[in-house]
Amino acid sequence: MPPPTAPNASSSAATISLNDAIITKLKPAKIFKGAVEPTPQPPSGGSPRGHTGPRHITALSFDDRGDQVVTASEDETFRLYNCKTGKHLKTLYSKKYGVDLPRFTHKNTTIVHTSTKEDDTIRYHSLHDNKYLQYFKGHKGRVVSLEVSPVDDGFMSGSLDKTVRLWDLRSPQCRGLLNLPSSPIVAYDATGVVFAVGVNHYSRILLYDQANFDKAPFLTIVLSDPTLSMISYPPRPIYMTSLSFSSNGKYLLVGCSGDAHYVLDAFEGHLLAKLEGHVGLERRRIDVQPGIDPIKGSSGEEVSWTPDSKYVVGGSLDGRICVWDMQKLPERMGPIDHQIPPVRIQPTTTLDGHPGPSRCVKFNPRLAMICTAGAELAFWLPDQSGDPEEIAKDLLKKK
Repeated sequence: MPPPTAPNASSSAATISLNDAIITKLKPAKIFKGAVEPTPQPPSGGSPRGHTGPRHITALSFDDRGDQVVTASEDETFRLYNCKTGKHLKTLYSKKYGVDLPRFTHKNTTIVHTSTKEDDTIRYHSLHDNKYLQYFKGHKGRVVSLEVSPVDDGFMSGSLDKTVRLWDLRSPQCRGLLNLPSSPIVAYDATGVVFAVGVNHYSRILLYDQANFDKAPFLTIVLSDPTLSMISYPPRPIYMTSLSFSSNGKYLLVGCSGDAHYVLDAFEGHLLAKLEGHVGLERRRIDVQPGIDPIKGSSGEEVSWTPDSKYVVGGSLDGRICVWDMQKLPERMGPIDHQIPPVRIQPTTTLDGHPGPSRCVKFNPRLAMICTAGAELAFWLPDQSGDPEEIAKDLLKKK
């Protein structure tokens, strides 16, 4: 059975309206055990190279219609799945360059993705005939953030070379460059008019007007959490790994590698909420102690909004899927006071997820389904079996 769509919503602009009843009924409807090739055995007498443990899916992306999802994994492949039939469509290999951060363009047959080997080029790839359509060269360090504009053929990238580059799919030359004091992460708002740049080590989030990106940011937000000083002093720094605007444009979700994510007011920058109750993905294994300085770890894709901006879904190092309710966030006006603690929100629902880390968690933009990934891939749908009494009531109403 295909995932349910929103009631009374047009196919051109379906918006899912979720509630606790739907969220709590989410169950793994399909699990792909072979979504990642197993780690090869080291040669006899040799020691394993790199990290130990199973390979993971590192990133995933839905197309605009929510019909397909593409995953990238540490086995240097990307795989395409149909969300409605729950079937694996094809596996494509990128052994020479590696693959990470696949992002669908506005055509469901093409993606842009970053490279993990050979160079730091962004590649425009056709899933239909497995060909590269364009190369976007310029970064001198690994690209760690990649986002496609929601409204046109533009996209932007943030790199370890401390730059943000703005691109257009129709030209291999970058059309904009921002030099920053630290490696940045990027995000567009739902209108494509504004984009955000998060800069670690300085705990700053810069908001730019897309039409005037060569000018100074129109808003600079300082991410400061006064509750951290209650845990240790000096407080351990926040390490931002992802940014995401809510679809209604009101809020900015800051995904972090530690044991908390943050929700900010997107207009003035007030810190509204601190999302707790999960184990951060700063470490790859739960039995490893965190270091003094925070790092990205395997974080960055594990937290996202639902399409109606009512909930945030996120992964955890212990494999759980957490759901936080965003419907009662405080309204703050006036000057920003960094001494006001954020509202601390625990998950309203916790779903038993993967045996290893829940490294990628995203809600489908059009259908009532969650896609989660770690060492395996899972599609979650609301359990529609229902209570027999409720079914009887529905039948009576129909009669």
